[in-house]
Amino acid sequence: MKNIVVLVSGSGSNLQAFIDACGNKIPNARISAVISNKSDAYGLQRALSAGINIHSLSAAGYENREQYDSALATLIDLHKPDVIILAGFMRILSEDFVLRYQGKMLNIHPSLLPKYTGLHTHQRAINARDKEHGTSVHFVTPELDGGPVILQAKVPIFEDDNAEEVASRVQAQEHVIYPMVANWLVEGRLLMKEGKAVLDGEALGLSGLETE
Repeated sequence: MKNIVVLVSGSGSNLQAFIDACGNKIPNARISAVISNKSDAYGLQRALSAGINIHSLSAAGYENREQYDSALATLIDLHKPDVIILAGFMRILSEDFVLRYQGKMLNIHPSLLPKYTGLHTHQRAINARDKEHGTSVHFVTPELDGGPVILQAKVPIFEDDNAEEVASRVQAQEHVIYPMVANWLVEGRLLMKEGKAVLDGEALGLSGLETE
């Protein structure tokens, strides 16, 4: 049984998707711990309700990002992770931290990468009059939102949509594709090699695989 450690900062809706997936869509892994940089993150309550180990590690008291990330890594390593999931973890991670876990740390970003890295992606897509938007699961590398993309899901943008409506549509897809990709990593079908995502021995393109 493989160990998954999930990092959260907020409500943890993607965490809930993983809680629901372990044992069925992810049959050979369990969530061994959920860690948050915010003690009041609702994601911690979700984990508690599911009987999962929780930790809160505030950045207060650490002089810089590197010190905090070192303490975070020590905490993560207590749970012997095979896969690390960033589920709305709202911190920029130091290069040393990312390299420590590179190849087994995943993130999901609410855009069709490489478009719209960073924040406010839904509104930016609306402002650009895009007809479609979506979400991307990718390996984490030192470049923010720049790691190789594994799987994307697209959603339509309708003429009168606001950012909240688009976000809801995107989030529904996130809950489907993120556990799916994590399971590929758990099963050993997915790896990162020479800066590319490789699934079943085949290197994926810039936008990874696509699902509608």
